[in-house]
Amino acid sequence: MSEKKTCLVAGGAGFIGSHMVRRLLKDGYKVICVDNLCTGSKDNIKDLMDNPDFKFLEHDIKEKLAIDGPVDYIFNLASRASPIDFSKFPLDILITNSRGTHNLLNIAKEKGARFLEASTSEVYGDPKEHPQKETYWGNVNPRGERSCYDESKRFSEALCMAFYNKFGVDVRIARIFNTYGPNMRKDDGRVVPNFITQALEGKPLTIYGDGKQTRSFCFVEDEVDGLLKLMFKEGISGDVFNIGNPGEFTMLELAEKVKEITGNSSELVFKDLPEDDPEKRRPDITKAKEVLGWEPKVLLDEGLRKTIEYFKDLKS
Repeated sequence: MSEKKTCLVAGGAGFIGSHMVRRLLKDGYKVICVDNLCTGSKDNIKDLMDNPDFKFLEHDIKEKLAIDGPVDYIFNLASRASPIDFSKFPLDILITNSRGTHNLLNIAKEKGARFLEASTSEVYGDPKEHPQKETYWGNVNPRGERSCYDESKRFSEALCMAFYNKFGVDVRIARIFNTYGPNMRKDDGRVVPNFITQALEGKPLTIYGDGKQTRSFCFVEDEVDGLLKLMFKEGISGDVFNIGNPGEFTMLELAEKVKEITGNSSELVFKDLPEDDPEKRRPDITKAKEVLGWEPKVLLDEGLRKTIEYFKDLKS
């Protein structure tokens, strides 16, 4: 019987990362989970601690990391990603996505590992192209409040390509669009947990701007499936793919769905739109469909119900 392959998942105790490590273990891989727990939680992975194929390292990727033994695949899911963190932790975000990514790429180079960078739809900024294709270069404010995340992710993509071109490291880049589901934090600050938390507490739902701005929401199980197909597809080193759900909804539509499912009858409260908040966001996933054979399966109503049940079960 062949030796199990080893995956290193940076940010593996976080929202998407915890689903990723669970799926990798189920699929027969060994997993090294690296997380500094700044937004991740041991609660997300506590049931995995006794698994002989699972190893947890509490470590900040901004600092160099030494890994004993082989590493075959590296998933870089480590970064603060919530807009409420952009003004609070801009330097941490910038350094995590630059020096941190550099540290992980050096491990990939040393170990001969394949590397997946979890980039973001935020590299498109407030897009002038709709829906957004991977060929679109974006419309980003490099001096705005969101720039610490937008620009550091753009830099991380450039860093991956430098390692690909100079050292032949097998890299692939995923531009992740809005993702939601169980294991999100109540205080995450993104729209889905905000709406759900407010609705379950019987409070008015807060809408920023007029609520007509749109987003596309991918359930986390679909997102993980797309990332895995991207990592394990042969012959696509150095390429970039949108991984998200092309269904497009206004914030008003999302709010009404959450209110309907939770039975919340509160009014909506409107506040000013944050700086550089994108007016539209929707992925063109033609490339992922054709090359990876991937597209999301979970409809928004179904995913919201599962997410709401998770939030109901959370201890207050």
